[in-house]
Amino acid sequence: MPPSPHVPDHGAVLAEVRKVRRAGVVRLRALDVPALAGAARELPRGDGESPGGPVEKVLRLAVSRMGGGTLQTAAEYSLGLAQGTRDWPAADRRRRAAQVYGVSVERFRKHHELMVLGQVAEQVVQLVAQGVPRRGAPAPPYDPSPDRMPAAHRTLHPRIDRRTVPVTVHVHSVDLLRDIDVVVSPTNIYFALPAPYKSSVSATLRRAGAHRDPVGGLVDDTIDDELRGWTARHGSPGRAAQPGTVAVTSAGALTGQGIRRIYHVAVAVPRPETNDYDVQPADITRGVARVFALLAEESGLHDPPLRSVCLPLLGAGRGGLTPLESFGALWAAVEAELARGADWEIHFVVRRHARADLLERLLTPHVPAEDDR
Repeated sequence: MPPSPHVPDHGAVLAEVRKVRRAGVVRLRALDVPALAGAARELPRGDGESPGGPVEKVLRLAVSRMGGGTLQTAAEYSLGLAQGTRDWPAADRRRRAAQVYGVSVERFRKHHELMVLGQVAEQVVQLVAQGVPRRGAPAPPYDPSPDRMPAAHRTLHPRIDRRTVPVTVHVHSVDLLRDIDVVVSPTNIYFALPAPYKSSVSATLRRAGAHRDPVGGLVDDTIDDELRGWTARHGSPGRAAQPGTVAVTSAGALTGQGIRRIYHVAVAVPRPETNDYDVQPADITRGVARVFALLAEESGLHDPPLRSVCLPLLGAGRGGLTPLESFGALWAAVEAELARGADWEIHFVVRRHARADLLERLLTPHVPAEDDR
């Protein structure tokens, strides 16, 4: 029988979590964090380790148990665990975490940050106290009752202009979508797609839309070829388009999954001599409005007509927007379209349940309690 784990002191763990917040996970190996290291030793090593080693693994696991929403998102930004933030300065990570709560940096520092980091520390302590299996220890019997996999598809019913409309949220990679007429893909103002081995939405769609031979060899890079053709026909190869411009291609091999069109929305403006982009919410709203205009133009030209459209959170990756900022810009155009009576089928696709939780909170009608009336 393996020995009982040593439960770390919450105060000691919190002090070390605050130390990680200042340094970021990119500098974890240089930090003296014995309480976190001790907690990490109680976890199974698995097949591989996180880039920062076992301490980063225990932090990621602790944050993943925070239930999603603003608390988890703010924790991810604070510690540099959110995608693309590992090397961000502490001030930038704090500013982004403050935006999650919609407060000033100073108010977040004084009132929210300790709560967020305290919850991370609490989850670390609970991980150990609840007896997470150590390396070499047998796994506990499977018990399906306390935890279940969250649904990968959620149907929400926001109320818009005196009517309720269904909105579907898909929680998986964009290349797993099925039977949706139009998928929206973010791109830069040069309509230059990223390499297909990248992890972005546009790279994933390019990869999934390519035609390959039976052993996986590339036969036709369909979406990239068609997008280059679109820019040539419109006289803009190598020239920057206006942000919000939309180019249309087929879905390539994704037609086998019922995807019929890809609408490429130019929202990312490259910063000169860097690998970074700027995305403005107003450009997202304008681009999505253009998506609906093109959808109306193209719908009747297809048999059956185009009816459904799926949008990712444009600009919420390397574009630097928070999920809340991105969705606010998207929804401004979607709501305006639906408010005028359009009956398109609206879908959103996100990779993480925390972001789906955010959309669900924003779109689920609030039913006032007795005390609110």
